[in-house]
Amino acid sequence: MNDGGPLGRAEASALRRDNPMPLWAQLAGELRRRIDSREFMITFPTELELSAAYGVSRHTVREALRKLRSDGLVDSRRGRGSRVLSPQFHQPLGALYSLFRFVEEHGAQQRSQVRLLQQTSNALVAARLGLAAAAPLIYLERLRLADDEPLAVDRAWVPANLGWPLLQADFSHASLYDTMAEICGIRPDSGREEIRAVVPTATERAQLKVRAGTGAFQIERLGYAQLVPVEWRSTLIRADRYSFSVDWLGRSGLRMAAQESTLAPKNG
Repeated sequence: MNDGGPLGRAEASALRRDNPMPLWAQLAGELRRRIDSREFMITFPTELELSAAYGVSRHTVREALRKLRSDGLVDSRRGRGSRVLSPQFHQPLGALYSLFRFVEEHGAQQRSQVRLLQQTSNALVAARLGLAAAAPLIYLERLRLADDEPLAVDRAWVPANLGWPLLQADFSHASLYDTMAEICGIRPDSGREEIRAVVPTATERAQLKVRAGTGAFQIERLGYAQLVPVEWRSTLIRADRYSFSVDWLGRSGLRMAAQESTLAPKNG
């Protein structure tokens, strides 16, 4: 893997002068291939290095980089050079999904840093799960990473009478739903989710390693198994790396509407 060090003139053989495709387009394709192979993850070559390595003018290099920028693969800023952008994740709405599976299906490695895994009680969460205020709950808090870069802070509560075996589970590289199915014999099969745009706090920005001004999505989910509430989850996920989409068909298709939150606690 090339992490962005000296490139060498041998790279010029990747471009063909007798190819009807413009040199800048050939170079853009070659750089895309190398980015897909996870090269340049630490630093990206300068215009001068690319020009020398591929035997092309800096104008050709700039045109290639312009194409990569428009495709969302690199970010270039005056005085800072270029850098490879992290992959974006696009989640379709309308289906119960696993963040673990979704990230890995997009070709990224999912890993979690488990911050807390313990039995606890929480009157507000218990009420959402239809339990008595003092009912014991299994609480799992994780920092979710995609290719070792923070993606989300994930907090989940499961009724202890159903989820007590989770206390012995290893969630560093595992899906909560798969683990629940394997060792607890239950898997959420339906649910209700609300998504809100939020501004992360300074502490949350530090956890997610994002700059001030970067937005996030606050996702709250109530999961059911055979109509019984089995999970309450609150996830803060980076909006610069994650987006949602929905398909609709005319007037009879799926409709999305803004409405007052029924999951968040009311004022007063």
